[in-house]
Amino acid sequence: MGLSSFKRALWVFHIATGSCNGCDIEIVAALTPRYDVERFGIKLVGTPRHADALLVTGPVTRPMAERLKRVYEQTPDPKAVVVVGGCGSTSGVFYESYNVVGPVDAIVPVDVYVPGCPPRPEAIIHGVVTAVAKLEELAGEKR
Repeated sequence: MGLSSFKRALWVFHIATGSCNGCDIEIVAALTPRYDVERFGIKLVGTPRHADALLVTGPVTRPMAERLKRVYEQTPDPKAVVVVGGCGSTSGVFYESYNVVGPVDAIVPVDVYVPGCPPRPEAIIHGVVTAVAKLEELAGEKR
């Protein structure tokens, strides 16, 4: 599957909603020279207003729920949400914790799940590439 309709770099905004930083470290590892995702056009950006996709790590804590909604709304359409790690998918070991309101999909729609605790950089890259395919589908529907 080529990048026929999505003809530019994929800009990604990373938001940690209560993670232990294990998944965050693996995301940073994907940016290092060993994996160098920027050579494929995948770039982390500093604001959701410039992003095509959101990388979300961790279960959603009570203080972060409203912030996650706001970041999701600030991300322009078409957009994809990639949840990195088991905690963002199921709340992991924090399930039913007093300060956790749930997994990411309880707050915003999720397109791609990357399992693992923490997932390897290769898995994260695969998840982002899957999000690119989703964005291509959306771009094709708007024609």
